Amino acid sequence: MLDWQSAMAEIQRGAEEILLEDELVAKLKEGKPLKIKAGFDPTAPDLHLGHTVLINKLRTFQQLGHEVIFLIGDFTGMIGDPTGKNVTRKPLTKEDVLANAETYKEQVFKILDPAKTTIRFNSQWMEKLGAAGMIKLASNQTVARMLERDDFKKRYAGGQPIAIHEFLYPLVQGWDSVALKADVELGGTDQRFNLLMGRELQKSEGQRQQTVLMMPLLEGLDGVQKMSKSLGNYIGITDAPNDMFGKVMSISDDLMWRYYELLSFKPKDEIEAIKQKVVAGLNPRDTKIELAKELIARFHSEQDAESAHQDFIQRFQKNAIPDEMPEFDFLLPAEGIMIANVLKDAGLVNSTSDAMRMIKQGAVKIDGEKVDNTKHQFTLPLQTVLQIGKRKFARITFK
Repeated sequence: MLDWQSAMAEIQRGAEEILLEDELVAKLKEGKPLKIKAGFDPTAPDLHLGHTVLINKLRTFQQLGHEVIFLIGDFTGMIGDPTGKNVTRKPLTKEDVLANAETYKEQVFKILDPAKTTIRFNSQWMEKLGAAGMIKLASNQTVARMLERDDFKKRYAGGQPIAIHEFLYPLVQGWDSVALKADVELGGTDQRFNLLMGRELQKSEGQRQQTVLMMPLLEGLDGVQKMSKSLGNYIGITDAPNDMFGKVMSISDDLMWRYYELLSFKPKDEIEAIKQKVVAGLNPRDTKIELAKELIARFHSEQDAESAHQDFIQRFQKNAIPDEMPEFDFLLPAEGIMIANVLKDAGLVNSTSDAMRMIKQGAVKIDGEKVDNTKHQFTLPLQTVLQIGKRKFARITFK
């Protein structure tokens, strides 16, 4: 194990907040392996890079010699996590939860060491708790306390219904910490209420309270909203290598550094050295390429990463797409936006009829790929390059 100061420096990297930091220092000074818990509800079959921010931090603790518990919320998944939602979340069936859980187990071991990871399911203790136990658990908190939670408060003030079972979610998550005797629990900043509930329940049960470590929510490809499948601004860890490469290359130069901090396994001083090279004149595109290759190698292979890079060169650099070009931001309506309108508003054509004619002639490309559909629509937040002929380019960001 590293000395506690060096360990804290690794733990603090990218973290938004640690509650309470002095408690964590005291635990590290004991020199014993700590129980590190992070829970994931298997609400969808695939994980995206936003999920891996927490998993990467689990990896850090694992490398520091601590016991990592990857908790699959098969019981809580059937309640439906209300965090950040303005409506009651639809619960999943047990069959859906278990099927998704199996894919989670496969995917997390692309980051975590399976020999040093304990996978637990919270149904193991929650189903044993029974009705009487659940009523006793619910008696730990008041309705007023639950309404302190920001999303509940907003829904209540807005007249939106809150189902009784939703109040159970933070209690169950907190009870997981009691069942596991967790020393540290990891979660996103939107999980603050639930994470602190674990501390409260541990205290009421006479246990040492867990330290809470909150990681920031990773912005999606649009650079604004958190990465989410429902928003379409995500990079899935099971995405094909070429797709993953293209998505990473589409992020803004500013967002690239955020991804480096939260997703890269490069040491902090190495990332800082890369930043200085960019300041000195290195093209940010080259730095983005290195990030894309690192991520593809992690979730696929080194060979896949190199192949995706070569494909990118073939499609983009051989098509002579310049680094400098006019840039435009478009607000994406719910129904999407037609390519002809984008071409016109970006000044690449004089009219939508002109745009239609150019598409039919095969003169229009999106990210180096020829477009032949005059009714093509953009419907997802992304950044892309539109091209007409060999000399007209525009970089478009849809938000």
